Amino acid sequence: MSRSGLTIVRPGVQSSLQDLGRFGCAQQGLSQGGAMDLHAHCWANKLLDNAVNCPTLEIVIGMAEFYAESDLWLALAGADMQASVDGEAIANWSSFLMKQGQILNLKPARDGMRSYLATAGGAGGTGGFQVPLTHGSVSTVVRNSLGGLDGALLKEGDFLPVDSGAVGATRHVPSRYLPTYTESIELRVLESYQANQFQADQMEKFYRSEYTLTPDCDRMGARLEGESISGPLGNLISEGIALGSIQIPEDGQPIILLNDRQTLGGYPKLGCVARVDLFQLAQARPGTRIRFAPMQLGEARSDWLEFCRFFGRV
Repeated sequence: MSRSGLTIVRPGVQSSLQDLGRFGCAQQGLSQGGAMDLHAHCWANKLLDNAVNCPTLEIVIGMAEFYAESDLWLALAGADMQASVDGEAIANWSSFLMKQGQILNLKPARDGMRSYLATAGGAGGTGGFQVPLTHGSVSTVVRNSLGGLDGALLKEGDFLPVDSGAVGATRHVPSRYLPTYTESIELRVLESYQANQFQADQMEKFYRSEYTLTPDCDRMGARLEGESISGPLGNLISEGIALGSIQIPEDGQPIILLNDRQTLGGYPKLGCVARVDLFQLAQARPGTRIRFAPMQLGEARSDWLEFCRFFGRV
């Protein structure tokens, strides 16, 4: 009996199903999860007229292959992984038709870190891979063993079902919306209430310094290397951690906490990276140079609302 969907031939380094994330569960110790680069995730869905929360396949680094069990309309956005279908090149940031029996091949990424593969299908533009929700989301969080397929990264032989039937069309993201992944980025910071507990010279040092993204980075957090920052003295009570929080541990090297972060922490936090700037960090490779700049709450709110209005409710 034929089935509709994709079979994993090669899973790549780290491939997982993600949507916008799992919310309202932090009190149970469950991480948020969700697509690291929402800009690419949302565009992959938009190219197929999918709802914004439709699951996409987050592929890290590349080196993956997928077999079409049926005719499927797909879209790729994010890092350029030199995609091809049966040897024929597929444009990045675009939608395309994949025929039954064909193989989608992704090579090592030429730029960036993460690519997002979306699929059309389902009634009413729901689209996405048809995977059961766990606490309201399909997002895979390996540390919690939740979401995706059995709470794990995808592996060879896994099957991703798709409710086929939707008729797509080849579309491309307009050039003005295409990001450039560079070796140097600036992240804007909303200072937290704990920022007042840092000495003024330490905050000044933080903003004037350039940091390097270390290889010790994943979906939980990004460790930086550079000027050491001295945090406030004394013990702090553990509290909830927001996405993008900049922690200063005892060694003074900043850690930016990301989607699969723990829900509680006691290290001092001098602020949060602006939500829309985290997309750059999601695509940054180890060795990327990072600088920080302060920003005001009103500017951060305006940028985030503009993003949400463009893609629909996020």
